[in-house]
Amino acid sequence: REDDMALALETMQRCLGIKNVIIGIENNNKKAAVNMQKMAGNIKDLSVKVQVLPSVYPQGGEKVLVYHTTGRKIGADKLPIDVGCIVINCTTVAAIGAYLRTGMPLVEKCVTVEGGCIAKPQNVIAPIGASLKELFDCCGGLTEQPAKLVYGGPMMGITVQNTGYSVVKNTNAVLALTAKEAKLPKTTACIRCGTCVNTCPFGLAPVSIAEAYDKKDANLLSDLAVLSCMECGCC
Repeated sequence: REDDMALALETMQRCLGIKNVIIGIENNNKKAAVNMQKMAGNIKDLSVKVQVLPSVYPQGGEKVLVYHTTGRKIGADKLPIDVGCIVINCTTVAAIGAYLRTGMPLVEKCVTVEGGCIAKPQNVIAPIGASLKELFDCCGGLTEQPAKLVYGGPMMGITVQNTGYSVVKNTNAVLALTAKEAKLPKTTACIRCGTCVNTCPFGLAPVSIAEAYDKKDANLLSDLAVLSCMECGCC
């Protein structure tokens, strides 16, 4: 709800002393950008800017988002607050507004249920605490036994062992993959083509980091800024 967003932003302005708000929306969500712009125009005493960003992964990473919206760079051992920024997911902001309006805390999440084993893949509104099995049943059940269950998205999700895991406040996706989908490509020797460096959002050298890790060279890992890695999986 747009009014929940507005209420939350106005309240956070008073509590946190925020002067400017930037709402980043990828350019493949034009309708959302238009609606947010209308909402922003109704907020008084607070500068709210809707900034349309390229639809590229990992745009939602907080360090990437801060750089693309403000131009500020966050160091390997720093947080957004160190450069004068607070990054809050729009869903969290809306949940804060809903709580202030109704007194109801966050009790449900929109979860993407996908994968070749799902009979009817879709986005579902799931109560926090619901099991993965209940999510699958809501989507028509499984067409076959999954070869791999992924808790999260395809790039940064983690593998889980069974369907007993529950939806929590930061669950965004659940994947039930077939054997074909779950099969990892054959590992080949690095030919130093540089693609991993070009795709890294922070310009790190993944091949050098891997070599330093194999050698257990902590000093070299530090020199290579390994702590800047956000494990986005682009490399």
